[in-house]
Amino acid sequence: MPELRQDPVSQRWVIIATERAKRPSDFIHPQETKRGPDNCPFCAGKEKETPPEVLAFRDPDTAADTPGWKVRVVPNKFAALRPEGELQSKEQGIYRTLSGVGAHEVIIEHPEHHLFFPDYTTEHAALVLKAWRQRYLQLGQNPKLKYVQIFKNHGQIAGASLEHPHSQLIATPQVPAAVRAEMRRAQNYQDWRGRCIYCDILQAEETNGSRIIALNDNFLAFCPFASRFPFETWILPRNHQPTFGMVDDEQLSDLAFILKEVLGRLKRAVNDPPYNLILHTSPLREEEPAYHWHLELLPRLTIVAGFEWGTDMYINPTPPEAAVRFLLETPGPEEVETNG
Repeated sequence: MPELRQDPVSQRWVIIATERAKRPSDFIHPQETKRGPDNCPFCAGKEKETPPEVLAFRDPDTAADTPGWKVRVVPNKFAALRPEGELQSKEQGIYRTLSGVGAHEVIIEHPEHHLFFPDYTTEHAALVLKAWRQRYLQLGQNPKLKYVQIFKNHGQIAGASLEHPHSQLIATPQVPAAVRAEMRRAQNYQDWRGRCIYCDILQAEETNGSRIIALNDNFLAFCPFASRFPFETWILPRNHQPTFGMVDDEQLSDLAFILKEVLGRLKRAVNDPPYNLILHTSPLREEEPAYHWHLELLPRLTIVAGFEWGTDMYINPTPPEAAVRFLLETPGPEEVETNG
């Protein structure tokens, strides 16, 4: 029997379509054709093919825009928004425009072309997340910018135009409407219950246990109750924090570990599917106390079509509990090494 589930934050309904149910193993993704490092501007030794770096963690005594880096951040060569210019607003009747001032940067995560996040050491993965935090904090000092969206597109279907491991950030001069709406719902819950809705979700998931993929001292990773997609995963800090900019080095290390664990299991269970990884955080200089920053991992294993676009309801053929069981039955990296 199909079941409708409602997400407590967005109030969005999701159809868990058991009548058209798919076993998690049905989603094993066909391997994408790798294009290789030829002509890749992100590889070590190709530093002059990108705009000058704005941040790099590199070996001592190596110069900017040369080999020797571990993580490197550069402006996007085909930026959606640019930092130059004044912020100007114009109105034309009912229409409004705003000059395209902002920032669009690429975090090149590793000098090796075919090494991806699950394969990094925990120390290197934490270095990538430190680059996220540092650019988030630095861009937050610009009064023209209101929001920093950090995201990772993995695989061609998910929008990655280059396969070299990288993530991106876009800083905008306005707070996106979806962010405002999510913050408003968190505040409404705080006013109603006197508690953070995300903290209550954490407590509910830890009590239930059937949707937990991984946890450590600082983070919990789980498939949400009303998952829109098979293997959709949220990663929340277990202590309340409104903004990503508040994370310390210990938290980043724990986040790196748990993100490697989740992405590694997904890679081995479903043959490295395309996905989008998205940071949800409070706007710059608006540390909304009711909000709780988190990551959402959205594997691209089903097609969003007319029903979803028309209703903002999603059809998920695999219950999150079944997806978690399948992920946990997949050997971890230590087990693979032991058995291999």
